[in-house]
This record gives sequence, C-alpha cells and structure tokens, in this order.
Amino acid sequence: MLKRKVTDDIKKWIGSKEKKCLIVQGARQTGKTYIIERFAEENYEELVEINFKQMPSAMDIFAGDLTVDNMILSMRFRFPEKKIIPGKTMIFLDEIQECREAITSLKFWAIDNRFDVIASGSLLGIDYKRASSYPVGYVDYLRMFGLDFEEFLWGMGISEDMIGSLCGYFHSKTVIPEAIHSQMMSYYRQYVATDGMPEVVQRYEDTKDFREVDRIQRSLLQGYLYDIAHYATAEEKVKAEKCYLSLAKQLLDKENHKFQYKEVEHGGRAQKYFSSIEWLLRADIVHLCKLVTDVRFDLDDYARDDFFRAYTTDLSLLMAMKDFSLKQHIVENTMAGNTKGGIFECAAADALYKKGYPLYFYKNETTKKEIDVIIQKDGNILPIEIKSGNTRASSLKSFMKNHKDICFGYKFADGNIGESEDRILTLPLYMIGFI
Repeated sequence: MLKRKVTDDIKKWIGSKEKKCLIVQGARQTGKTYIIERFAEENYEELVEINFKQMPSAMDIFAGDLTVDNMILSMRFRFPEKKIIPGKTMIFLDEIQECREAITSLKFWAIDNRFDVIASGSLLGIDYKRASSYPVGYVDYLRMFGLDFEEFLWGMGISEDMIGSLCGYFHSKTVIPEAIHSQMMSYYRQYVATDGMPEVVQRYEDTKDFREVDRIQRSLLQGYLYDIAHYATAEEKVKAEKCYLSLAKQLLDKENHKFQYKEVEHGGRAQKYFSSIEWLLRADIVHLCKLVTDVRFDLDDYARDDFFRAYTTDLSLLMAMKDFSLKQHIVENTMAGNTKGGIFECAAADALYKKGYPLYFYKNETTKKEIDVIIQKDGNILPIEIKSGNTRASSLKSFMKNHKDICFGYKFADGNIGESEDRILTLPLYMIGFI
C-alpha cells in the first residue's frame, strides 16, 4: 500500500475542535477514494460509502427532507447491515458532484455534528450539476494530488530518516556524497517517467516494467478525454480536447513554452479557445503558470490571464501523449534538445503545484531573458531557473543583478549542491520538492 501525506491531513481534520464536513478535491485517479476508504478502515468501526456514479439510485436518500435523522433512517433502510452509530461510523459520499442535494446536505450534517462526513469528487469546479444551496461555511476543503517525489521514494523503500538526511544537505547547503546523489538522480528520472498517479506508481513498484507503466498512463489519459467528452458542454467538447492534447507539443516540442493557440489548430485564436482553457482549469485537468509584468509582492496583482503556460495536473498524462521511447530516454538520460529542457521544466512545475504554490514566470521584454518559475514563500519572492544539464543560469544571474531586493534565487540542475554565487544557490533537480 502506498503511503500518502494526505492521511495526516485527514487526521488533523478529525482532531479539530470545530469539525465541519470535509470535501476532498482533486483530479481523477489521484487516489482520493482509496485513501479515504483505508483511513475509515483503520479509524472507524464502520464505513457507509455511497458512490453516486456507481449507485445513482442512492440519490433517493437525499430526495426528501435533509434532516440528519431522516437521511440516517433512509441509509439504514438502504444498508440494513449497517448500524450507523455516531462516533463509530464514517459516512463517505463519493463522486458527490453527481448529486446536488447531497452537496446541499453537508450543511445539515455539519450543524448536527454527530457523524464524521467526508465527501469527494473530481469535477467539483464545473457547474453541470450545481447544488441548489452550496454549504458555504460548513465544509473544510482538502486538495489531493498525485504522489510527489518523496511519496514515490517511500514506495521505493526509502525511509523517512534517509529522506530527512537529504533535507539536511538542503538546509546546510553542503555537497551530497556522490554515491547518494547519483542514486537519487536515478530515482528522480524513474519518477519523472512514471510520475504521481497511484496506480502507475504501484504498478512500477510491483513490476519495474515501463511497458506496464505506459499502458496504465494511456488508459488514464483516455479516462480524462472521456471526462471532457462527458462533462464539457457541447460547444466546448472538441475545443477542450484539442487544447489538452496540444500540451505535449506546447511543452516538449518547442523552445518557447507559452501556450499558443496556433498550436491547437492553424490560425487558432484566444477568442475561440480561451473558454476551453478555463473549463479545463475548473475541471482540475490543467494548471497554469502565468506571466507577471512585475516582480513584487503580491505577484497575482501583476499576473496576465492571457499569457500563460498550461501543464497537465500530473506528469503521467503528459507522458501518455508522447511515444513510449520518451520514458527510455528519460531513465537512461539520453534526451536532447527542447524535449530535455521541457520535461524537467514540467517536472519542476509539477513538484511545486503539488506543494500548493501558485506558479508564475517572468520575461524581460528588453533583454528577452526569462525566469522559468517564480513563487512566493512567506511573503518573499523566489525566482527559480531549471537546467536539464548544469550550464550557467545567465537569465537568473541577470535577474538577480537587477533585483537587489530579492534575497536569493534557486538554480535546479543535473548536478550536486553548489556554492551560492550572486545570491544564487545551485541544487539538484530532485530537491525542488524540498522548498
């Protein structure tokens, strides 16, 4: 069983004094259902689970009065083998986006407060079944992503103590012993080729067979395309799919990774396709890295909505858009050209997205020098340059020279920890998740 950090977040929710209902959000196939089921098995005597896609007739439970006593009575008739006891039973409403009245009911579960109720769904950001009354103020939210690199290492048998020692090198800025560093780069390349979808990582852990990995990645991609076809409006279906399938070309086949509508179709324009990007964003199918016109706090005040890079919410989906040979090139470190730079930029964006950072980038219109990623941490601006090799970070060096108020920047490269120069700290690619 893959260990996930989100389990600790659910434990914190259980222990909170003013516990509301919990909505676990996130893209499809990130392991939401599995983690909640395992948590319930380990912490409750009983689980009442309703998956509204699998059991649409269960919507009748929420068709009448939404009092807790009435809903519990309906559940007992529906599941006569369940006792449904306060404090001992968890109620799990899965794929809740399919039942708008179940969403509304979360308010009344929270007010009653006798039962622990967790809801989950993959497409809660779209409006195709809007709740009649959304339970604002009565729910806590927890966003779940695919596995990050640390969780991948746990799956590979690397202990928390060993990872803690790596963090020690990160904080002390001392060179990592070469035997450790080379092994970590090997693990990181394996992770980039598989990335974070739990089913993919589990299969790789079990078989070490990248053809099995590839088969599952392609199956997951087809599932995402099905969601677009099933849930997008008739006007958006084809356009959203075209935008999504263009991401491999946008990110890996060209030097400039800005999303360009002409790569979706010849002569494509924002007027036609921007609404499709917005739909993909709300559906948790893509995330964006926006251009900022100035590098000051708060970066969002300077972000341009019309100038961005678009990334898949997990690198597994991007891998499935390319030929199988890409995985071999990644693992064997034989990539070259735009693809090599693009894949490690995507991996860096993936790592920071899974840490919850909004992503930005900056381009100096005079010099045309570009900073790959900029984030905000504790009120500070952190510029980041990603190097698939270990070449000089000329853009970051120029940027730091012109922004004396920024304390330091990061260069993540295919190399060991290097000494700070011009307020720039060089770190191995796999350490980006330690920020």
